[in-house]
Amino acid sequence: MRFDYHTRYRQGFALLKHRSDWLSYGLLAAALLALPMLASTYLVGELGYVFILCIASMGLMALTGFTGQVSLGHASFVAIGAYAHAWLMAQGVPFVASLPLAALISAAAGLVVGIPAIRVSGLYLAMVTLAFAIVVEQIIGMWRGVTGGYMGMMVETPQLLGLSLGSPRVFYYVCLFVAALVLLALANLMRSGIGRAFTGVRDSEAAAYALGIEVNRVKVGAFGLSAGITGLAGGLMAHHIGYLTPDAFTLLLSLDLVLMVVIGGIGSLRGAILGAVLISLLPNAVAALKSLLPAAMARQTGLEIFVAGLVLALFVLFEPTGLNGRWLKLRALIESFPLYRRDMFRSQKTYMKSERNR
Repeated sequence: MRFDYHTRYRQGFALLKHRSDWLSYGLLAAALLALPMLASTYLVGELGYVFILCIASMGLMALTGFTGQVSLGHASFVAIGAYAHAWLMAQGVPFVASLPLAALISAAAGLVVGIPAIRVSGLYLAMVTLAFAIVVEQIIGMWRGVTGGYMGMMVETPQLLGLSLGSPRVFYYVCLFVAALVLLALANLMRSGIGRAFTGVRDSEAAAYALGIEVNRVKVGAFGLSAGITGLAGGLMAHHIGYLTPDAFTLLLSLDLVLMVVIGGIGSLRGAILGAVLISLLPNAVAALKSLLPAAMARQTGLEIFVAGLVLALFVLFEPTGLNGRWLKLRALIESFPLYRRDMFRSQKTYMKSERNR
């Protein structure tokens, strides 16, 4: 009995419970590792940028998806991580040290925002984070001695294990490694007591208080963790851009991150990755769409924002659980085929927190 108990205990907390999971994820990892040897330089560079967006999306998911705190200003943490990383490297700090230091600086900024932000929630919290993003953008533009102001700041190309990060293939592997590390860290965190505290605060703050969870400390910690991961993505984005200006970290980037989380599926790391992949493909999809539209319509500005808003509206109306929910339904359909019923895959109403407390 003791052997069975410990075996079931380990299986219940295993990240990959079935052999099919090990096989599928192993094949995916092998494909990602081999892809730079087969794909073009342009495609490898674009995939590196997709990994950066995946890291930033997982950072916002730790805050919005796991603790239920809304943020419309996460582009500011990306900017802080990018500028901090570029400045540290300009001072002679090696890449291996400057990247985590930039993440820590961004996490400290997240704590600064999180401490006063715990007094508000919902729309008011979104306004606080939006105001912080505007303030950070202005500081970056005015602080010429550190950031270069609106003239911009050059990002140095460091050496890593004797290889230049200016090579798209080397940078691809760096981004892939960091994204995999963040994914494993967050997956293990959410299986721990801290992760359960996050979801408890998200589902019901009153119940979390009753269970002895320090809600305010959890909220502030989630802000710091989310900002740190997003700052890590910012440090990598600095190398992808090559030349930093405040225009690269505007409200549009924050909205893109929110779209990744909502479209991917709230409360799912898989959803954060799927949402990042979809949003990263939108510019290419819009460019292809313009070639099919009349010339007068194709010249209109804001077409990409319109398409992103349309995609968000369609997901909210027809698939509230996002891409991750659709993937789970498809997987259940395949596993139960042909013994399935249509009622098993009927969309169910999703209730807001205020509705559950009525």
